[in-house]
Amino acid sequence: MKFRLISTIISVVFFMNATAQEITEATFLQNTRQLIYEGKRSGEGYFSADGAKLIFQSERQADNPFYQIYMLDLETGDSHRVSTGTGKTTCAFIRPGHDEALFGSTHADPDAVKKQQAELDFRASGQKRRYSWDYDENMDIFSSDLKGDNLKNLTAVRGYDAEGSYSPDGSKVVFCSLRDAYGENPSDQHQKQLEMDPSYFGEIYIMDADGSNQTRLTDWPGYDGGPFFSPDGERIIWRHFEENGAVADVYTMKIDGSDRRRLTNFKAMSWAPYFHPSGEYALFASNKLGFANFEIYMVDAKGEKEPVRITFTEGFDGLPVFSPDGKKMAWTTNRTSDKKSQLYIANWNHSAALEALKTAPVRVTSEGGTNGGHGSFEPGTTFYESATQPQTSADEKLSSAIAAEDIQQYASYLASDELEGRMSGTNGTKLAADYLVKNLKQVGLKPLGDNGTFLQKFEFTAGVELAEGNTLEITTPKGKQVFEVEKDFLPLSFTSEEEVEGQVVFAGFGLTVPGAQGEGYNSYNNLDVKDKIVLVLRYVPEQVEVERRQKLNVYAGLRYKALAARQKGAKAVLVISGPNSPRAGKLIPLRYDRSAANSGIVAASVSSVVAQALFASSDKSLEEVQSQLDIENPHFEG
Repeated sequence: MKFRLISTIISVVFFMNATAQEITEATFLQNTRQLIYEGKRSGEGYFSADGAKLIFQSERQADNPFYQIYMLDLETGDSHRVSTGTGKTTCAFIRPGHDEALFGSTHADPDAVKKQQAELDFRASGQKRRYSWDYDENMDIFSSDLKGDNLKNLTAVRGYDAEGSYSPDGSKVVFCSLRDAYGENPSDQHQKQLEMDPSYFGEIYIMDADGSNQTRLTDWPGYDGGPFFSPDGERIIWRHFEENGAVADVYTMKIDGSDRRRLTNFKAMSWAPYFHPSGEYALFASNKLGFANFEIYMVDAKGEKEPVRITFTEGFDGLPVFSPDGKKMAWTTNRTSDKKSQLYIANWNHSAALEALKTAPVRVTSEGGTNGGHGSFEPGTTFYESATQPQTSADEKLSSAIAAEDIQQYASYLASDELEGRMSGTNGTKLAADYLVKNLKQVGLKPLGDNGTFLQKFEFTAGVELAEGNTLEITTPKGKQVFEVEKDFLPLSFTSEEEVEGQVVFAGFGLTVPGAQGEGYNSYNNLDVKDKIVLVLRYVPEQVEVERRQKLNVYAGLRYKALAARQKGAKAVLVISGPNSPRAGKLIPLRYDRSAANSGIVAASVSSVVAQALFASSDKSLEEVQSQLDIENPHFEG
């Protein structure tokens, strides 16, 4: 089954206005889409140097509630686990120029499995705890190849070692360590601080990629962590928490620990900084607007301008990173339907970022003050003043007073039948663009940017269209039946493009929901679907309580069901809207899927005619089977 994406080129009009344009999320981010669907949650994704892979952490093991490290192939959409599957993991990074990665892990802790079970038992009890990172003293930084083999412990000392990242040339690693919290004969005050807030002892270290020459770079009271190298490898950017643990700011320093510079002063929790490949600015997350509302901001590399807000979505947006070419941004957000954090990706507008920084207010520091003596700089008290705005020169001719007749004339043409609604990519859009450009020139406005034109071309995906050659055949002892595309079956937009053949196995609603017995749901329990074609019902059981339905709905997405089938070894998945469900027997319309890649499995919607053919040799009808599944009858065997 095949489909293809249609790409076209359109023209967009940009022009200077007399007043500054309002900045929104769309100013910087386009084509925003969820990147990771598998697992309960995911986060902290970092690109490989060639931009082909992304390493990230995800909760997706039934026997381990903690994050494990996974590698995503951005071309195929396939992912595999890199870490061992035991213990807790965090903060992975791919070594530039080498087939290696590093990540923090507690898998060597003798009690790792016991801690996993204790957490599973706690969650199964229905209790909830506020999220907090525990800075496990058994956490060490390990390197491995990209498959997770050839593990080597780079920081085999007592104390939390994690948050590591490679230098651009792959020769160095910068990381956070709490090792100095575990010295001999600690004072009572030291021990009390360690028990109350171990992160207080976090400091930035640097070492060679093989783990040698480990050197401490910071010496401030308060947590220093989350370090990354600048694109030229000459500086380190990181977050420093004040002693109270509630306020954090972004700093940079040379790789020997000297020349510390403060980039932010929000009097809030500002953390997770990451440089753009140009080196001109960095992104970071901050809860400046509210304790639980983290948004992503941008600050210039020297901290001379007031940071610019990037995201405008309530909840958590953080841990932003750029692709090596600087054209995409990936980040962790809980803007998902179930409010669980997952990785998202979007196209990044570098030109808009530079323009926003250019017009951002200048950050001015007062004379004197040392900010508590932290470093060799003197930031003092921070103010903001407006940046100088470009003024219109006297010899530039602007339009005369706005007249109602002019507005009516412009609107009448742009809304006329001749422009056909101005849908993106159509001739109507081109006509509208030409008309706007002509009028902008007539009133004396000049193009924004260096290309000397009001028009800028870019590619976009207009939608999906069926390719030729889609076929579906069912062979039974009675013979072969051939079905018609768009009438009896229709590929789903995220299907892979290949030809498959195999036995069909019915897997109920195709759900895989984590949880203890009675809470979770596994349609594949005791079901062998390896190298087979799976038939699943759309949606969730129809007769369950509202609360139960809400929980199951989180895992009922078509892409999620397809990925679940693929994980179980199936080579294709067919989806039917059951006789008791909405739109019973109808095909699922072909729509553009905004995700980055196909699902890696052939996937199609089938009609009730196909379903009847598949159930023809069964002693139960599909309606009988669904009726029992709808009430979650534990004694039913379909």
